[in-house]
Amino acid sequence: MTALSVNLNKVALVRNTRHLGIPSVTRAATLCLLAGAQGITVHPRPDARHIRAGDVADLSALLKDWPDREYNIEGNPFQNLMDFVRACRPHQATFVPDGEGQFTSDHGWNLPADAERLRPLVAECRALGVRVSLFMDPLPEAMAAAKAVGADRVELYTEPYAQAWDTAGQGAQLARYAAAAQAALDAGLGVNAGHDLNRDNLAAFVQQVPGVSEVSIGHALIADALELGYAATVAAYLQCLQR
Repeated sequence: MTALSVNLNKVALVRNTRHLGIPSVTRAATLCLLAGAQGITVHPRPDARHIRAGDVADLSALLKDWPDREYNIEGNPFQNLMDFVRACRPHQATFVPDGEGQFTSDHGWNLPADAERLRPLVAECRALGVRVSLFMDPLPEAMAAAKAVGADRVELYTEPYAQAWDTAGQGAQLARYAAAAQAALDAGLGVNAGHDLNRDNLAAFVQQVPGVSEVSIGHALIADALELGYAATVAAYLQCLQR
């Protein structure tokens, strides 16, 4: 089954509006893991507007008590990501080409143009025992280049699919992602996916896009948890993945 990794950035965003330490990022992680989530994702940005350095360390310590679950740290390896990777050695580092202060991730790496500067950092992660996933647009022709850089996986950027959901373009977008995922598999890469996946569009995506190993979901899942609670929300997303 496709694994669910819960992105906790929005929990930290709410916490940071006050100085009370609530809601707790580690408590949220624990509740999601207890509910069956297979992993935890964070994306610590240089401006620390949500996840902070202390959260990254605290979650690293917490995940040691859950040896069968995954810790995924996302970010730009040319900003602050590599410091966290070196300190925590998470199971996976997802390289995302965000600019400093960028509102949210909105595009993948440009390969092969970015290849030479990415290659030594990918190699460093792998030497540390950290799996590397590259955040990529669904371009079949770019997947072999991602493999050539040394990546283990790609994370397909799914906002275009989410925007096309329940429109006339939905089928074309699904076909586009299916082709990109198959190209990644053919190149010897694992396939992750994330960005604006939710309870409505998730099941169709994992049914029709081949070989998706993991989805990382934050904004929609945390929004649902405000209404349903963490346990019921994680259960609902896991049900989508089981269909």
